[in-house]
Amino acid sequence: MMKFICLTLLIINGITDSISEQYKVVGPADPVFAVAGEDVILPCSIKPNISVVDMRVEWFRSDLKDSQLVHLYEDHEDRNIEQIQSYRGRTKLNHPELQRGDASLKLSSVRVSDEGLYKCFIQSKSRSDDATVNVSVEVVGRPPVITVDGFDHSGGLHLQCESEGWNPEPDLEWLDSEGVSLSSETTEMHRNTEGFSVKHTITLHHSDDKIHCRVKLRHHMLEALIISSSNMFHSWRTSVIVISVFVVLSVIAGILIAVFAHKNREHSQLQNEKRRLQHERDQLLQSLKTIIPKALTHSRTHKVNVILDADMAHQRLIVSDDGKQVRNGNRETGVNGGKDRFDQYLGVLGKDGFSSGCFYFEVQVKGQTRWYLGVTRASVSRKGWIRLSPMNGYWTVGLKNGKYRARESSYVSLSLSVNPQRVGVFVDYEKGLVYFYDVESMSHIYSYTDQSFDEKLYPFVSLGYLYNTNSAPLIICDD
Repeated sequence: MMKFICLTLLIINGITDSISEQYKVVGPADPVFAVAGEDVILPCSIKPNISVVDMRVEWFRSDLKDSQLVHLYEDHEDRNIEQIQSYRGRTKLNHPELQRGDASLKLSSVRVSDEGLYKCFIQSKSRSDDATVNVSVEVVGRPPVITVDGFDHSGGLHLQCESEGWNPEPDLEWLDSEGVSLSSETTEMHRNTEGFSVKHTITLHHSDDKIHCRVKLRHHMLEALIISSSNMFHSWRTSVIVISVFVVLSVIAGILIAVFAHKNREHSQLQNEKRRLQHERDQLLQSLKTIIPKALTHSRTHKVNVILDADMAHQRLIVSDDGKQVRNGNRETGVNGGKDRFDQYLGVLGKDGFSSGCFYFEVQVKGQTRWYLGVTRASVSRKGWIRLSPMNGYWTVGLKNGKYRARESSYVSLSLSVNPQRVGVFVDYEKGLVYFYDVESMSHIYSYTDQSFDEKLYPFVSLGYLYNTNSAPLIICDD
């Protein structure tokens, strides 16, 4: 009887082992998209979901020479002695998930060099199978820069937009103030070790309130804005006429001077006169170069008088009597908290909201190392931790841990050439535009476009989340 029981157990165990050895390694059908600098999971599992704890799990790059090792799990532990140097300390298996047949690999701090084909190879005592994972790495490049290349003979304004450091190749388009796409005249695309750079040029033959240059890559978008006016074209044409007349007069004067020199043989004196005329011509041409940047200066005709509402401020904030400054009080408790006050973000709203037209205000952030500013809907939550994103009714840019960023569905890192000391915020309610720029350098910071506003928008400033030990105030600028 005992022999029969043992034989039965052996047969059952053999059948179980045989069934457990029948599996298939499964990976994603579509490429896995990763953003440079962030973490990504490379999916891999076996079907049915049996344990792979006792199996060999090997990840390697099938598109590299000799299929170099990315990660190896064997005999119940990670064995990465022969791992590619560039992957050291950046790969990890979730060991508890191995029990459920999940051998997905976590890759940290993704790099452009991580892009390629990966094999997930799983081997048991009597069987092996593998799946391929195609990884595509996205790199969000630098904000686009619009430059003015001058006017042609017909009065057309040449604009050039350029952005660098993208991967893969991004899409660049020009849009007019109505959001209609404009055709580019020339397109240049280059690739180097930092990624793709793209450059487009257009020529405007009439004024348009706003011209947008937008660079897009899947879910990422950066944009620059240039504001033109009929005065710019008028100023150019007037200057062209003046210069043309001056050039003609200079040529005539040169001819007369040459004749006079020939007749009177006073060559050195006439050469001095000629150099003087040339100098005056150069000065006039130089003055022309200042017309275009002056015409591009953002108009402050929509500037509003922002007064901060002390009754809305976090209880640790101190708002000045005139409502133009806010700073941290460096205290654990302050005024009584109210239902409308911020209780975790060190934030405060403006007293007045706006539900139509355009409005503009400026905030001095000089000396402060942690801040957020922008606009928010009247009905937003001001309690607890808040994601400062358009989805939650906040359109902001900010500085935290030395890094500038905006917030769409995820954080957008901002690469700024200089640290802004004064930030301008422009809102066009009907067109759904919130535009931020560095007032002193007249450079673009970030834009939220194609937004939908359905209630009042209020100016919003904040000294960060929970704490801020910096005593520098944020100041509403009226000058």
